[in-house]
Amino acid sequence: MTSSIRFPLLAKLALAGVALSVTTGCSTLSPPFNQMKGAQMTVYRLQNYVPPQPPPTNALGGLQLPPQIQQWIAAGASLIPPGLLPPGILPGSQPAATTPDSQRFPPQLGAQGFPILAYQPVTDSALQGDILDTLGHSSSFQQPAQSCMYAELGISIAQPNNAQPADFLVSLSCGQVQAFNMQWPYANTGLTPSSEKEFATIIQRVFGGH
Repeated sequence: MTSSIRFPLLAKLALAGVALSVTTGCSTLSPPFNQMKGAQMTVYRLQNYVPPQPPPTNALGGLQLPPQIQQWIAAGASLIPPGLLPPGILPGSQPAATTPDSQRFPPQLGAQGFPILAYQPVTDSALQGDILDTLGHSSSFQQPAQSCMYAELGISIAQPNNAQPADFLVSLSCGQVQAFNMQWPYANTGLTPSSEKEFATIIQRVFGGH
C-alpha cells in the first residue's frame, strides 16, 4: 500500500518539476543578452532631432518638426514625463546647442549619430537587470509601425569576447530599436506598448527630470 501511495506522489512531484522548468524557462534571456549579466553598461539621453541650419519654420514661425515627432507629442505630450523630451521640442523651449561629433551616439554613425545630452554608467544591478530583461525577450518587440529613427535613448553594453560594446538606439517617438556591433536576435524591432513604457521608465530612473 505504501508503494501505491508513493508512486502518485512522485509522479505529481515530477510533473510539478516539469511545469516549473517550463515556467522559469520563459524568463531566460535570449543570446547574446544572456551573456551580458554584470557587464559594463552606460545609458545615454539623446537629442532625437537636430534641425538643419537655419531651421525650417512653419506658417506660425515655429520649428517644423518631423511628422513622427509631432504625432508623438500630440498623442501624449501631457503624459510624457518631465525631462524626457529633448530641449527645443516643445514650443517656447530653448533648443540645445549641437554638440561636436565626438559627443554623438553611437560613435559608429559619426556626424549622423544623435547628440548626447547626458550619460550615466549603470551600476545598480536591479536597473541592469531590467534593461537586459527588456532587450532580452522577443515579446518586447513587434512589427514596427514606421521606419523612422529619432532616438531619445542610447544603451551601450560590453560584450564578452568582443572589444566593441553592443550599442542600441531606442526611439520612443518612432516606437523602434536599432542595434549596432551585434546580430539582432529577433525578427522585429518595433516596441510593444509594454516595452515602450519600460524604456521611458528607464530614462526616468537614470536621469530623473533632467
